[in-house]
Amino acid sequence: MGFLLAFVPQLVVLLLLLLVERRRGQGVHDGWRNLQVWALQLGTVMVLLPLLHSWTGPALLKGADLPFWASFLIFLLVRDGLEFAFHVAQHRIPFLWAMHSLHHSDPNMSAMTTQRHYWADPLIKQVTIWAATLMVITPTSAIYAAYGLASLWNFFAHADLPVNFGRWSWLINSPAYHRRHHSSRPEHYDQNFAAIFPIFDVLCGSYRRPEGRPPTGLARHPQSLGEVLIWPLIWNKPRVPEAEPSAPHLQA
Repeated sequence: MGFLLAFVPQLVVLLLLLLVERRRGQGVHDGWRNLQVWALQLGTVMVLLPLLHSWTGPALLKGADLPFWASFLIFLLVRDGLEFAFHVAQHRIPFLWAMHSLHHSDPNMSAMTTQRHYWADPLIKQVTIWAATLMVITPTSAIYAAYGLASLWNFFAHADLPVNFGRWSWLINSPAYHRRHHSSRPEHYDQNFAAIFPIFDVLCGSYRRPEGRPPTGLARHPQSLGEVLIWPLIWNKPRVPEAEPSAPHLQA
């Protein structure tokens, strides 16, 4: 039940952003494929994720022993910092990039791209950065709920909207900031990794002030649910061209 309650706000925010995108005439997105990817990810979270136990040992801090605002801020910064580190690793480590390239393969980034992640990603995060967060601070139910609401910002950051915070772009992620990260132009590669707070990009030297609306996507994107399932095995393989229809035989 808790999982379903967490899913409802995501769906509401997504539908609202898609409505705004459509009203602005931002074009056609890879919506059907994104829905398939999201469904696979939800299935993984519901069926496989409970089989992997996260950290249950002691933590440096107990959220229940601190004022809510302090414990939530610590949890948010720790989690966002580890998400940043994992994101950088996804662009540096070949087998992680093979999976993460599915996210970047969306031909036109939009709010629906937010959950376009390979189905195994939550499993890896469960035993790495999510476990590491619990080693730092033990969250309460209220902290988990507040973080769930804060993470909805990722849908906005992926939206196909002309929102640019300009000189204040180092404060919080925006559609323009993150679109530069998804850009297909080589000069924009390995920049603006932040999920919510770009301060991690600033500290690590990967911050770039966003400008314009660069194109997004990779040379190849999945054409079927089967390709989504095995994406890390085929992401960099050239597509086999479809056979030309044979000419009709001429009767004498």
